[in-house]
Amino acid sequence: MLSYRHGFHAGNFADVLKHSLLALTIAALKQKPKPFVYIDTHAGAGKYSLKSEFAEKTGEYRQGIVRVWRESEPPAELRDYLAAVRAENTGRQLARYPGSPQLVRRLVRPQDRLLLSELHGSDATALQQLFAGDKQVGVAKEDGLNMLPKKLPPIQRRGLVLIDPSYEMRDEYKKVVAALVSAYRHFATGIYAVWYPVIERAATEAFIAKLAETGIPRQLRIEHCVADDGAGRGMTGSGMLFINPPWLLASQAHTLLPWLDRVLADGGGRWNVEWTVPEAGADSGLRK
Repeated sequence: MLSYRHGFHAGNFADVLKHSLLALTIAALKQKPKPFVYIDTHAGAGKYSLKSEFAEKTGEYRQGIVRVWRESEPPAELRDYLAAVRAENTGRQLARYPGSPQLVRRLVRPQDRLLLSELHGSDATALQQLFAGDKQVGVAKEDGLNMLPKKLPPIQRRGLVLIDPSYEMRDEYKKVVAALVSAYRHFATGIYAVWYPVIERAATEAFIAKLAETGIPRQLRIEHCVADDGAGRGMTGSGMLFINPPWLLASQAHTLLPWLDRVLADGGGRWNVEWTVPEAGADSGLRK
């Protein structure tokens, strides 16, 4: 399980989707003056060099953030996300990419707080060094899923929880569902964002169905596939399953995903915005 290192995948098409939606959610939370907490169960190293051996070995960022970076007129929905990426770099050169913790740290206000968990030894050390002395950020070397219920409800009473495992082990899907059920019992008003890969379509749909079967209301699925499904093809897409998403997020995704598909998949991919457990009056979704 601990062989996974996000440095191989930093800035790829899945990161672009995940982090752009994460930035929109943070912006929504900032609309109210009261503080909030951001909890990351699989925080990784915090930020990544795109010139590292990890990144260059796969080159996945070239089909992700590089394509977005080169666009002269990105949509307004990418404003905060791209601002955080630019803050990691000098001028027009793209050499570094913020992981979820660094992205969020650049977007939060002085009254907000981050609680970051990472189990991988090297990444946990890098994360601790990155935020050493930062009083707004707490870092722990721990199993973030197991520890999540103990952090809820937060003292701030407002919060966003990102659950972003590697899913290298089959039982991780079950662990995510169980962790969400437990977390929701403790903190039903929180925003939860669950990232998932699309590798085997049957496994993906089974996971989404299990989440719906929990009975937790207001589940919004946002998915983008840059290639057709197919066995042995690797990750062809990814998605985010939100519980209690900001009220504008679905409409923002409707605007953002067609643009991302044009840039990341040359217009040949597929995207989906769907309430898998609808709220009253919500539309059922829009697909391409």
